[in-house]
This record gives sequence, structure tokens and C-alpha cells, in this order.
Amino acid sequence: MSSEPVRISLYKWAGQWGPFKVSIPCGECSLTVDVINDTLENELQGIPVTLETHEWLSEWWKPLRHGGWHAPIVIVEGKLVSQGHALNRGILTEAVIAAHVSRSELQGNHIFGKESCPHCVRAKGYFADGNIDYQYHDVVKEPRSLYEMIGRVKPIVGPKTPITVPQIWFDGKYVGGADELEKILNHHVEPNPDRGQCSLSAASLHAPRTQQS
Repeated sequence: MSSEPVRISLYKWAGQWGPFKVSIPCGECSLTVDVINDTLENELQGIPVTLETHEWLSEWWKPLRHGGWHAPIVIVEGKLVSQGHALNRGILTEAVIAAHVSRSELQGNHIFGKESCPHCVRAKGYFADGNIDYQYHDVVKEPRSLYEMIGRVKPIVGPKTPITVPQIWFDGKYVGGADELEKILNHHVEPNPDRGQCSLSAASLHAPRTQQS
């Protein structure tokens, strides 16, 4: 499913306002441009993005409306994410993915997990046993996967609910964790009192919480 591009606005230390003109080059602005371009080619590859570059002094009042006054200024979808120093690519990645997931949906089957998680291994086994194709996203090794998981799950379970793994989508719909996937695919799961609330199903979000077994 396609989505509208995420808009990134960069205001560099350059331009002119009346008799005032920027004549000193901004090294951190150049670094920020390089960071943005490299992040778009790597961590954010495949996400539709538009990048607008402006001369700060010529349009100083525009970023000021968003709290930006010290170039280089980076704004993502109207939200200030960085100013006054070279951009941290992790901050950019998180901001762009948060904007992207709010306007797009996952298609197919997905597991967001980590290598040391036994419930993630179970979930992968359920898909494998059913000969069902899926995409696995390692939230420890892949920052993009972590930001996407949080951005997609938090609006479902609530901002104060801790997010653990696995988080699973089946046929484009959020199902929760390995136990919920087991119910859908009719696998038997041995009771395990140590499992705790490893995940929440969409149906149980508004129900009284009890210890999972």
C-alpha cells in the first residue's frame, strides 16, 4: 500500500535578509546534508520522502513557527527534530518512520522479534509448520525495525503499555504475540507461568488484564 511522502525540511546557514548576508560556510550544515542523504539511502530506503532545502536567513520566520532558530534546522512533517548541530541519523530515522507508519499499513505476515527471544522462535516455527511465508524483523540489529514496531504497536496498546517481542501481524492484521498466533494457526502451546504478558492481542486490549499462562 502506497502512502504520501514524508516531508523533511532542512534550513541551512545561508541566504540574505535585507543588508545582512551569510558569508561564512556552515560545516555542520554540510554534515547534516550528508547524514540525511546517506540515511535516506540506507535506514530509510524504500520509504517515500521529499527533502526541501532552504536558506535560513532568507526564510528565518518559517522554522521559527516550529521552534527552530539555530541552523542547521531539520523539521519532519512540521515537527522540529534537530537544530544547532550536525544531525543525529537515529533521530531522523525515528521521526521519519513514525510519520510513515501513521499513514501506511503493513501487508502480509510479519514478526518483529529478537534472536534471544524463545517466543519469537515459537512464532517463526508456527509459520514454518504451516508453510506460510512471512517477514522477520530483528528489532535489536535493525534500528528501523525497532522504530517501526514501536510506531505501529503503541497506538494499538496505548502509550504507557510496555512493548515486548514478538509483535506479529497475520494477513495484514495485528494479532499480538506467539500465543495469539498459535490460536489462529491451531497449534498447541504448553502452559508456561513464566511467560507473563509477552504480548497483547487486539481483542484483549480493553479487557481486564490477567496473568497469561
